[in-house]
Amino acid sequence: MRIETIRQALFATGAKDCHVDRVMRAWAQGKPLDAGPRNHPPESYLPLALRNALPGLHDELSALARVRSEHPGEDGSSRLLVELADGQTVESVLLPRDGLCISTQIGCAVGCTFCMTGRDGLLRQVSSGEMVAQVILGRARRKVTRVVFMGMGEPSHNIDNVLEAIDLLGTAGGIGHKNLVFSTVGDLRVFERLPQETVKPALAISLHSTRAKLRAELLPKASRIDPAELVELAEHYARTTSYPIQYQWTLIDGINDSFAEMDGIVRLLTGKYAIMNLIPYNATAALAYRRPSVERITELTRYLHAQGIRTTVRNSAGQDVDGGCGQLRARESARPLLRSTGKIGQKRNDPGPGSAG
Repeated sequence: MRIETIRQALFATGAKDCHVDRVMRAWAQGKPLDAGPRNHPPESYLPLALRNALPGLHDELSALARVRSEHPGEDGSSRLLVELADGQTVESVLLPRDGLCISTQIGCAVGCTFCMTGRDGLLRQVSSGEMVAQVILGRARRKVTRVVFMGMGEPSHNIDNVLEAIDLLGTAGGIGHKNLVFSTVGDLRVFERLPQETVKPALAISLHSTRAKLRAELLPKASRIDPAELVELAEHYARTTSYPIQYQWTLIDGINDSFAEMDGIVRLLTGKYAIMNLIPYNATAALAYRRPSVERITELTRYLHAQGIRTTVRNSAGQDVDGGCGQLRARESARPLLRSTGKIGQKRNDPGPGSAG
């Protein structure tokens, strides 16, 4: 169910714009649909036909998504396995500091080799209503002031639904525009559409390598945009919105944790309005990839800092509860996973800081 479909159902009762906006605002904020001014009964601000339709609408909206299972993590996160009305499941993650990561697709067509989500390809799109329903489930459990479209799926491949959800959350939902984060591997549609929106979200770019060939191997079905061009497109958006770009870099042992790659980051991001988020790989038994050692991660972070690159290390939330995208859904799937033994590249001798390559 799309958000526009919900609006049209409300208008069909004879409701006016102000009435529809009030109901949509109540829903997006996780309140009763007839919520209104304090100490005022609904009949004072909602017409009778609309009030009579609200119980049925409540049932429909509640059926959009429900929590099948909840898995609290030791870091304060909580991973939710969310069942949609057709029985398909997606994942949402309640993050520390009032954040929520939601899914935009069931499966994913990008096929990142280190991600569990794309192993079955794209099953279907998640509607804008189902995205907001994930936020409602999160808000029923704790305060949510930041929503990241970074769970299962590639938002740019479902851009109409994602932008519709972002618009509602950034207006009626009361979430600050810079606290709505559109995470993408990079697609020209993103840079065409986002600047035109009323609600302009912050942008996160999954980079993972500065070398076009390796990036294409890691992200086999992502748009073939050269990393340098991708950074320039993102930089223009950053300057337009005054939000820094959050670059995501999943650190994988022996794959993209070389000083040559760090030099590539320095080359691309020096002078840019950007934050580099190093995310140590969240290992799973189904894939052969592994995370670098703590010492290696510290060494790389210090090197980037020394080169003037604003860098953070972001451990994937909920590592003790299958916290990587798609891992919980895969674990609870009735179909057994086949262990992957393939691995892109081999462990390389790293010549150290400042080397070319």
